Amino acid sequence: MTIPSNIRPFWDKFLDSVTYDASARFYEAFHFDDNEASADLLAELVLNGTKRATASLLWSFEAENEPLPQLGALSVVTNWAAEPLCVIEATSINVVPYNQVTADFAATEGEGDKSLRYWREAHWDFFSEECVRIGREPDLEMPVVCEKFKVIYPVTLLTQGQG
Repeated sequence: MTIPSNIRPFWDKFLDSVTYDASARFYEAFHFDDNEASADLLAELVLNGTKRATASLLWSFEAENEPLPQLGALSVVTNWAAEPLCVIEATSINVVPYNQVTADFAATEGEGDKSLRYWREAHWDFFSEECVRIGREPDLEMPVVCEKFKVIYPVTLLTQGQG
């Protein structure tokens, strides 16, 4: 995948910080959610260690002809303004029906009160909007890509905001 030009300096600093060749493992640079307040809050939850997972609709990958992340894939998490904040590594990827996402996964995703009930309500709303966008009907069995990750390169307070 192509590294966006605004992410390249951050990615290069990350590559300089590791003792292995990670260049081919770049997957994407992205922000969470579809609005600024939520995107920035979720990025903060990643940085403070609360959010260690994310869920996506498999149908969206298919509709956009995008490959799924693979184990070991490296992504740059940004805030809404597309400023790079950290590099995460995919540590687990499972595709499960929406109604079989577990309480453990919901807690690891770290959003709201971390309950499965909160996860289901928030993600039903989000996935329903995504279904409208891609021309699908939301379904209790819709396939969800459940990705767990770990932060392997965070922005420090010293460098944050310096591009």
